[in-house]
Amino acid sequence: MKREFADILISGGGLAGLVAAAALGHAGFSVLLVDPAQPVTEGEAEGSDLRSTAYLQPARALFEEIGLWPRLAPFAVPLEALRVVDTAGDPPRPRDERVFRPEDMGDEPFGWNFLNWLTRREFLAFLRDHPRIELRYGAGFASMLARSSGAIVTLSDGTRVDARLVVGADGRDSAVREAAGIGVHTIRYGQKSLAFTATHDLPHGNVSTEIYHRGGPFTMVPLQEVQGRPASAIVWMNRGPRSLRLLEMEPDAFNAEMTRRSAGLMGQLSLASRRGIFPIITRTARRLTAERTALIAEAAHVLPPIGAQGLNTSLNDIRALRDAALANPAALGEPAMLAAYARARRDDIRRRACAIDLFNRVTRSGNPVLQELRLTGLKAVHDVPPLRRLAMRAGMGPL
Repeated sequence: MKREFADILISGGGLAGLVAAAALGHAGFSVLLVDPAQPVTEGEAEGSDLRSTAYLQPARALFEEIGLWPRLAPFAVPLEALRVVDTAGDPPRPRDERVFRPEDMGDEPFGWNFLNWLTRREFLAFLRDHPRIELRYGAGFASMLARSSGAIVTLSDGTRVDARLVVGADGRDSAVREAAGIGVHTIRYGQKSLAFTATHDLPHGNVSTEIYHRGGPFTMVPLQEVQGRPASAIVWMNRGPRSLRLLEMEPDAFNAEMTRRSAGLMGQLSLASRRGIFPIITRTARRLTAERTALIAEAAHVLPPIGAQGLNTSLNDIRALRDAALANPAALGEPAMLAAYARARRDDIRRRACAIDLFNRVTRSGNPVLQELRLTGLKAVHDVPPLRRLAMRAGMGPL
C-alpha cells in the first residue's frame, strides 16, 4: 500500500480549497490537496460553476500576499457602488432605493467580481507549478485515523497519507467533518437560487444592484461585456417550486420573466449562459476543530448568497488558519494551534450566520409589515452615516 507524507492534507478542490493550498504553501508548509472530481474550467462545460464571486477588499489583500492577484487582475470587474432597490406589487415596482459607495471605506472599490469557473482556472494555473503544493484530482478523502502525533488519511485510491493537519474544505456535506464526528445545525428556507449570466440594454457602470421582492433578492453583479453587450452575473432567489419552473422555461419566456422581476431597471435582459440551481440553507458546524483537524469554508458554514458573504467569510477562515499555523509552525495541528484558530473564527461565523438568516427572512417575505420593516431598515442603514459605515465595515470583515 502506497504511503505518503505532507504537512497538511486539504480535502476539497473548490475555490476555498485552492486558496487554502496557496496560503498554506506560501507559508512554507508542504500541502497535498485531494478531490475525487476533476476540475471544470470552462463556462459551457457540464458541471461548470456558473456563479460569480465578488471578492471584497480584504480578499484582494490576501491574494496579493500569496501571489494569486496577478492571475486574476486581467479579469477583474471593480464594484464601484452597491445599489439597493426595494420593490412591491405585481409586477414589481420600485418604491425606493439607496446607493452605497466605497468612499466611506477609503479609495478602493468595494471589491472585484469574477465568474467562479474562470477563477478556478486561474487558481489551478498558479498552483500547478508551486514547489510545495501537489494537486491530486481523481482521488478523494475516504477515512481518517487522527491521533495526538498526527493523522493517517486513507484516500479513495487506497493511498495512505501521514499529515500533521487535515483541513476539511470539502463542502456542505463534508466527509472530513463527518469522519471527525462534528455535528451541524441546519436551517432550511424552502428556497433555491438560480445562477447565470445575462446581458442587458443599459450599462451597469460597475454598480452591483440588489432588487428586493418577495421570494428573495434578485442580484445583478457587473461582469465584463459579453459579445459586445453589458453583462451581469445574476443570482435570483425564490421559493423552490418557483425556481424549478424558471429553470425549465424556454429562453424567450425566461428573458421576459427576469426582465419583469428586475423591474426593467437595466432594460431588457437576455440569458447568456446555462442556468445553475442551488438550494438555500444556513448550516454551521457545531465545532470548527477536532484532533488534527480544522474545518473551513462550507464544511464549517453555509450561508445564503446575500451580501457577498459566502466565499469572503471562507477567506477569513483561511487567513485565520494560516496565521494560527505561522504563530508556531512546529506545533502545526496540535491542540493549542487548533484552539487559536477556533477562537479567531467561531464568534464571527455565528454572528454572521445569524445576521444573514434574519436578513433573508425579512427580504424574502411577502408580509406587508415585514416589507415595510425592510424598507425602513434600508433607509436607516443608509441615511445615518455612522450606521452606514458600521454596516459597510461589518460586510468587509469579521464582525
